[in-house]
Amino acid sequence: MATPNRELADFLRRARAQCDPARAGLPPDARVRRVPGLRREEVARLAGVSADYYARLEQGRRITPSPAVVEALAQALELDAAGRAHLNDLIGVATTAAPRRRRPPTVQRLRSGLHQLLDTMESTPALVLGRRADVLGANRMAKALFTDFDALPPARRNYTRWILLDPAARSLFVDWELQARAAVENLRLDAGRTPEDRATEDLITELQENSAEFGHWWQQHRVHQRTHGSKRLLHPLVGEITVQYETFTLPGETEAAVFLYSTEAGSPSRQALDLLISWTLTPTVPRRES
Repeated sequence: MATPNRELADFLRRARAQCDPARAGLPPDARVRRVPGLRREEVARLAGVSADYYARLEQGRRITPSPAVVEALAQALELDAAGRAHLNDLIGVATTAAPRRRRPPTVQRLRSGLHQLLDTMESTPALVLGRRADVLGANRMAKALFTDFDALPPARRNYTRWILLDPAARSLFVDWELQARAAVENLRLDAGRTPEDRATEDLITELQENSAEFGHWWQQHRVHQRTHGSKRLLHPLVGEITVQYETFTLPGETEAAVFLYSTEAGSPSRQALDLLISWTLTPTVPRRES
C-alpha cells in the first residue's frame, strides 16, 4: 500500500480551514459549523469534483489530479501564487510512483562575477539567498545593515536560522514576528519543492529544537514567496530605518535570488541609510602602540 502524502493532506486541511464560506459565495444553511472554514463537500462543490474524490485527496491518497482539477482546487481554496505553487509541488510528489531518495547536502556557491557585482553596489544593501534561504553573498552595506554573514561559520549562514535563533536579529527588527513568520513560510515553500533534501530537513529539525515560535508557525502550513516588501529596523548605529526590498532571479541561477534594499528619497530612513553608508566608508584608524 502506498504511503499517504501527509504534507498534501495537511496543506489541504489547513487551507480549507482558512477559507470564509461567505466570501466563497456559499449560501448560509442551518447546520452548525464545528470547525472554521469550509466543509470538505463545499470545497468539492466549488472545485467541481465529487466529495469522495476530494476526501481521498485530503487523506493523502496517491492519486493524480489533472492540471484543471489542481487549478479548480486552488481557486476553491483561494490560494495565492505561493499557495498554488506549493499545491503543485505537493501534487507532484503525489504523482511520483517510487519514493525518491533523500539528496545529500550540497554546497551552493555563486560565480565570482556575481560576488564582484555585489561589491560594486556601494550604496545599496544586497543579499543573495539560495536554497532554504542560505546566504550565498552579501555586500558591505548588507552586512552593515543586518549582520556580517561571512563572519559566521558556513553552516550557520542561513537567513531563516539567523532571524529565528540570533538574539541580535530579534532586537534589530521592529516587526520581528512578521519577518520571522515570513521566513518560516518561505522555508515551507522551499521544503515542498525539494522534500528529499537532507540539508533542508536538518535545518527544520534544528529550528524545531531551538526556536519556541518555529513549531507553531510550521504547523500552520502557510507558505509565502518573498518577492517584495518592507522591513522596519532599529539599527544599533543609526536608529530607526525602514527599507523596501525587491527580488530578482539570476540567469543561470534558478535556485538563487538577489534581494536589493532601498529607502524612500528624502525620508528619515534615507538619511539613516546615508549615515550608515558614510560610517562603513570610514577607514578604521589603527590604534597606536603604547
